[in-house]
Amino acid sequence: MRPSLELGRDVYAVPGNATNELSWGPNALIKQEAALVATWKDVWEAPPADLPLAPTPPEQRASSEPGTASLFGGPNFVPDEQKIFAVLRADEPTHIDESVGRLVAERSSSQIFAALFELELSGHIRTLRGKYYARPI
Repeated sequence: MRPSLELGRDVYAVPGNATNELSWGPNALIKQEAALVATWKDVWEAPPADLPLAPTPPEQRASSEPGTASLFGGPNFVPDEQKIFAVLRADEPTHIDESVGRLVAERSSSQIFAALFELELSGHIRTLRGKYYARPI
């Protein structure tokens, strides 16, 4: 974080579960005086000078960005996508094995993988290292 401070950049961090090893990084940044982000309002209150004050709504952003096309169209989810989206959380990444384990009784693994792929392409979820998935914050 020191180079960020030296360059005059703000550093924000979302705290994570203290028992989760994936939360070590953001929690360490907060200890080093990064701004704690508890809600979207914490970031909105002090936006960078080059950030436009009228953000594009997610519906328009998803349809106008390249590479976000979905075979299922628009922000309306098909049942497989709804189930996967309900399992994933924005505040904590979910491993693919955990997602499949929760849904394997209702959906086949190929349906789950296809829904994950479609949600990722449409920008509704993001893939993290180690086969973890999360909703964007």
